[in-house]
Amino acid sequence: MEKKLLNSPQHEVNAMDSLFAEMVLDKALFDFRKEKIQQKIDQSLQNRNKKEFLRLTEELKKIS
Repeated sequence: MEKKLLNSPQHEVNAMDSLFAEMVLDKALFDFRKEKIQQKIDQSLQNRNKKEFLRLTEELKKIS
């Protein structure tokens, strides 16, 4: 039976894989949110809704 130690290279690889996967998911979520806000900004411009435009641009600034 194979023993796995906590500090083994395999454990380090798994931790790095998990960290990398988390970073990829965070980036994908950020890009999705940013795109949705930008679409809403475009819509507010088309609708000439200044209040909504200003709110959304502030929201976009906060996440960027």
